[in-house]
Amino acid sequence: MRVLLLNQAFYPDVVATAQIASNLAKELVERGHSVTVVASRRAYDDPRVQFPRKESWQGVRILRIPCLGLGKTTRWRRALNFASFLVSCVFLLLCLPAFDVVVGMTSPPLLSFVAALFTQLKGGAFVFWVMDLNPDEAVAAGWLREKSWVNRALARMLRHSLRQSERVVVLDRFMRERIRSKGVPGHKITIIPPWSHDEAAFCDPNARQVFRQDHGLSDKYVVMYSGNHSPCHPLDTLLEAAVRLADHPEIVFCFVGGGSEFEKVRRLAGTRGLSNVVCLPYQPLRKLAGSLSAADLHVVVMGDPFVGIVHPCKIYNILTVGTPFLYIGPRQSHIVDLVDSAPLNGSVRLAGHGDVEAVIQHILKSSQAGAAPRSAAAEHALAARFSQKVLAPQMVQTLESVVAVRGIPAPGPYGPSVQTR
Repeated sequence: MRVLLLNQAFYPDVVATAQIASNLAKELVERGHSVTVVASRRAYDDPRVQFPRKESWQGVRILRIPCLGLGKTTRWRRALNFASFLVSCVFLLLCLPAFDVVVGMTSPPLLSFVAALFTQLKGGAFVFWVMDLNPDEAVAAGWLREKSWVNRALARMLRHSLRQSERVVVLDRFMRERIRSKGVPGHKITIIPPWSHDEAAFCDPNARQVFRQDHGLSDKYVVMYSGNHSPCHPLDTLLEAAVRLADHPEIVFCFVGGGSEFEKVRRLAGTRGLSNVVCLPYQPLRKLAGSLSAADLHVVVMGDPFVGIVHPCKIYNILTVGTPFLYIGPRQSHIVDLVDSAPLNGSVRLAGHGDVEAVIQHILKSSQAGAAPRSAAAEHALAARFSQKVLAPQMVQTLESVVAVRGIPAPGPYGPSVQTR
């Protein structure tokens, strides 16, 4: 089976979609399939970093295309970055042959439309892997007016992608219902959550201590938000709690990652003189276990209007590490579904946006209780459900089932095999 995977970020980038896409590509190669990836030459969070134009990694053929690197400080800069990537992608795809299956992801927005047109032009099955949903996200964030001509045009492009796809893979039941509301039949939709990174995210007591020492966190109670800082995950309530807990020197708020809102956190800490706030960039995969294990309380945030549009994928690595977490967001959400599905022994705290007092009380009570014992992934039934070893093969089997309808047989059982031609 010849697979083409389209996503802006891929190995060695460290953002979530890059890691998930890299895991899938590696799994496909191990299964015996031929995999080509088209991604950006520029690193997702630091456009100054550029990767090789062509590369072979773990048996995966990577083709990286040029695009603008204007940063994310304004919407027009982001739009030009996205547009330049899509234009470069179109020109490259015109030079590529047909593939048995094309997997179109959602970074940049509406890359799926390009993938759909490619399969219409050259053949092959199109699988739409929805990591987030645009232009719905842009409307919910206030970047687009719902009745604007731009939104109507983008919505038509999304509907075309959904109609052209032979399978739509979504991340949770809320996203499934949102897709169904756009006229997609239920049998065409498959729920496969993004998985934890088994080889990189795990409880590591030694790396925890090293990370804490390196960043001045020893003997502190560390409240950590790790991952993409975006308007979809508003941090205002957590930041206000940090301001009001500035007179508790034993508590430190650690923000790790990047994104359009990361600079907002830096500015607030600087202008308010908050010595209890530490900002760190995305950590390389080799340090991910230490970074995640360094937290005493993780924070997961979901914006009220973004349920069913984006997915809180950071939760799976947190479950794997076994750290208690605080969820700030609406009660009707995937996180609450998880909490209700398994007993988590009081390791979860819930609060709504704007309820700063509840967030403060949760943090104070947690800090007074001290660092909670960690559990390995194998000992945590809920974490095991979202392991890469469980979910990545499901994604491979979904692609194989789509292609099998076209009469192309899949390889044998999982394990090394000769690549199909």
